[in-house]
Amino acid sequence: MTIHTIGTYPVAIGKNPERSRDHNRRVVLDVVRRHGSLGRAHIAKLTHLTSQAVANIVDELVGEGLLMEMGRLRSGRGQPPIQFAVNPEGAATIGVEIAADHMVTVALDLSGRLRAKRITSLRKTAPDYILSAFTSELSAVEKSVGARLLGTGVVMPGPFEIDGMTSVGPTTLPGWAGIDAAQALSEACGHTVVVENDATAAAVGERLFGAGLTISNFCMIYFGVGVGLGIIQDGVPYRGAFGNAGEIGHVTVVPKGRACPSCGQLGCLEGYASVYVLKEKLACAGITDSEFGDLERLHRAEDPVAEEWIDEAATYLGPMVAMLENILDPQTVILGGALPDAIIDDIIIRMGNLPTSVASRRQRDLPRVLRGKTGQLTAALGAASLPFFDIVTPKLETSLAAAAGVPA
Repeated sequence: MTIHTIGTYPVAIGKNPERSRDHNRRVVLDVVRRHGSLGRAHIAKLTHLTSQAVANIVDELVGEGLLMEMGRLRSGRGQPPIQFAVNPEGAATIGVEIAADHMVTVALDLSGRLRAKRITSLRKTAPDYILSAFTSELSAVEKSVGARLLGTGVVMPGPFEIDGMTSVGPTTLPGWAGIDAAQALSEACGHTVVVENDATAAAVGERLFGAGLTISNFCMIYFGVGVGLGIIQDGVPYRGAFGNAGEIGHVTVVPKGRACPSCGQLGCLEGYASVYVLKEKLACAGITDSEFGDLERLHRAEDPVAEEWIDEAATYLGPMVAMLENILDPQTVILGGALPDAIIDDIIIRMGNLPTSVASRRQRDLPRVLRGKTGQLTAALGAASLPFFDIVTPKLETSLAAAAGVPA
């Protein structure tokens, strides 16, 4: 078995032995989702599966409501082929972002379309309070969608279980140290919940539905309350040994600089380029209205406090981009999260000429930095993408192992 590339996207090719059935289902769903609609013969050509294997899988997926017939495609002589597409009504996933001050709950159908959205403020971060709010919001969204639920993903700010860096500041969730969040949330709602840090989930969302759709290796600098990094490597998220890969918010950018609002160390990136710091600066200037829409308005008005923060964020994020390029060699670095598009665009512009790195090549398919496309709901959409990702996305690491003759 081999991995083929179409543009910059490595395509996992199906494996014909019956033991590879689950992988082949993912391959077929993925290729149909990416192309919109396809006939059986075209699916077989793209996936390198036999016509019979494709026919069996397509019939199975249609029977389960995950694919649907779209009629026949008129092309040339002979009987036109029946086209198949992902069935938006076949199932849904729910994503929940639990932040320090709010909870966002969304539902996505199989086409990636937003089917429901709820945003609620959180007065406390205590586990009992959040678990109660989580159960209530999840139930309300599930009822409004009405489709079969494939799974629920939850994102929470990391890092997880690190002495001196967890549950200690305004960008984290005080009170959650020592608690198995996945188990607690699963028991609260009665079914399995997948838990991920917010930056990794945001990168998964961009991979499935945003700027990373055709990019197999990228980094995503994510603006939550703090600053995090999601890493997509060979089409799948890289999490590290303990799920904390990408904690760039706690990389020192100014030795002996400002105290970090989360960990208390000096000179962390989060102390200069986080949304929390922006809102803190605005509050010190007497501006208390600093929600998403307020930030858009302040940016349009060229508010001096917001302008100063954008300049400072760009100053420290530019070298961070070059560092990530030198360490991880991504195709591009995506910026996104809880900031208006116009502000992110401005940060990218003000980075100016980025420091020289291994990415400083004349021949590039992509700019070194891009803005994400999933917007304000990035983290919640990423959370909803987690169960979706597991169901419809081929696991390239499994495919590569099979190609090398390693048992799956």
